Amino acid sequence: MRIRPTSVLIALLALPVSSFAGELPAHIDAGSLRSALPLTESAEDVAIGRFLLARTPVTNGEFLEFVTLHPEWRRGETRALFADLNYLGHWQDTLTLGVAARPKQPVINVSWFAARAYCEANGGRLPTWHEWEYVAAAGEAEKDARADPAWRQDILTWYSETGGKPLAEVAGRSRNAWGVHDMHGLIWEWVDDFNALLVSGDSRERDGADKLKFCGAAATSMEDRENYAVLMRTAMLSSLRGSDTTRNLGFRCAYDIEGQGR
Repeated sequence: MRIRPTSVLIALLALPVSSFAGELPAHIDAGSLRSALPLTESAEDVAIGRFLLARTPVTNGEFLEFVTLHPEWRRGETRALFADLNYLGHWQDTLTLGVAARPKQPVINVSWFAARAYCEANGGRLPTWHEWEYVAAAGEAEKDARADPAWRQDILTWYSETGGKPLAEVAGRSRNAWGVHDMHGLIWEWVDDFNALLVSGDSRERDGADKLKFCGAAATSMEDRENYAVLMRTAMLSSLRGSDTTRNLGFRCAYDIEGQGR
């Protein structure tokens, strides 16, 4: 089912102008997919409602605008409950990017809490895991390319490259079939429910008010165990808390379409 162009326009007009520094987000049609991480052994295909998704991850430049307007999310000002000591640690200073953080590179060293706050401030939200997986399954020509050897090889090639290089700028790779860049080959990305789908042999609550759970085991329920590209890219979970930050983890925002529930 396709949404009428007029409905998309109405949905976009309801968002703040600052939400879209570059291109308008991609419209993602409703559909379904067989998730790499079924919630139960008998899980059927997951239904995905239509939504909008940013075409690229949030950049350093865009996040700088956010912290300028929201001082509570600046480095050194954010409570430890919401971001660890490495938060935005690659920036030169609180409001200075510096040589290690170019404006068009994806922002990294950012916590789940900060990512969620950014999206909410711009009229959006973080995508759910299944929404992200649904879009990430696309190749350049088809919307579910997970069985395509070329799609798999592209991901594996990224993993074979030597680490330590500066991150590329966003939109440096071709768009996928949804018109979205950088779902692979750049960074990992936060999703809204990252802690709800963890396959856990040791799923303990962390201390603190957030009470987030973390994963203590591998994705043993993964259906496509022989597809290493899917395992490494769209089904690999780690033991991060919402306050944690890493040098290869960023995010992008999703937007609801009016009248379309998740």
